Amino acid sequence: MAAVAVLGALLTVTACGADTPTVPTPVTEGPDIAVDKTAPPPPVVPPRWPLTGVAADEVASRPALAVKIENPREVRPQTGLDQADVVWEQVVEGGVTRLVAVYQSQVPAEVGPIRSVRPMDPAITAPMRGIIAFSGGQPGFVAALRDAGVQTVSHDAGNAGFYRTRIRPAPSNVFGNPQAFWDQADANHQAPPPEQFAFARRAEQATVTLLGTPAGALNIAMSSYSQPGWTWDAVSGTWLRSESGTAATAASGARLAASNVVALRVDLVDSGTRDPAGSVVPETRLVGTGEAVVATGGKVLTVTWTKSGVGDPLVLTTADGQVVKLAPGATWVELVPNGTGSVTPG
Repeated sequence: MAAVAVLGALLTVTACGADTPTVPTPVTEGPDIAVDKTAPPPPVVPPRWPLTGVAADEVASRPALAVKIENPREVRPQTGLDQADVVWEQVVEGGVTRLVAVYQSQVPAEVGPIRSVRPMDPAITAPMRGIIAFSGGQPGFVAALRDAGVQTVSHDAGNAGFYRTRIRPAPSNVFGNPQAFWDQADANHQAPPPEQFAFARRAEQATVTLLGTPAGALNIAMSSYSQPGWTWDAVSGTWLRSESGTAATAASGARLAASNVVALRVDLVDSGTRDPAGSVVPETRLVGTGEAVVATGGKVLTVTWTKSGVGDPLVLTTADGQVVKLAPGATWVELVPNGTGSVTPG
């Protein structure tokens, strides 16, 4: 009987344990966070080509390539000018102009005719930290380019990519392959160039479009020999180039055009050197400040240009000191001599 009593007691204790409720572990809840499911995702800002401000899916990692292009009447139309991001026009001996065509966003198959460098080329090319390809040039001019940090690719030095054609007589028959020039970039000259101008995101946001005076043309006298003109074309949204009243085209047949034309009033001085014919080699002074006329979007605006040093980029500002934003696209820069040249909107 005693054993039965003990067994019954054990069964009672076990049964009571089975009926004991389990205490749940407390759950600590954080504060409610409101989620705005209607908010749009952050905008995707596409990359832009540094020399044109044009948006792209991808920007190629190659340096700026400047090429010296001849421009007297007998060599027109030139090859590859329609694919340049920026073109600088400068007065050389006898009032003839020469061009510095700069490429980065496009890769032409061929460019030319290629000619020699001049004393103002370091100030044009150094801010881009890239390459310049040319045929000929006084040793001092070539040395100045290297001293300014520009890599030189020279026909005279036997660098690759240059060849002569039969379509014109020498010395206007040197042409070149831009890809071959890019392939020679050294370790210090392989990066894309810094932005050389400020660009608006869209053409209608450009400074001159917003603040300028309507104009259908921009007539320029570089010298008595060279008188380029620009006519606004609303259909293409570009300024179309002419040479002394004749439509200017590239060898491809494409009309030469630009989204922006920047006419800088500059001093033209004697460089102290002579060409092989004994003519004075002029030099455009680009370090300093002066007046400029910018044409964008069918309007023109007088602004101020400033360039602090050879390696510094050109800065354009309005009368109240605001940096001028250009329209995305190609830009032509006209270096118009003070005193002998003129810039006339029409």
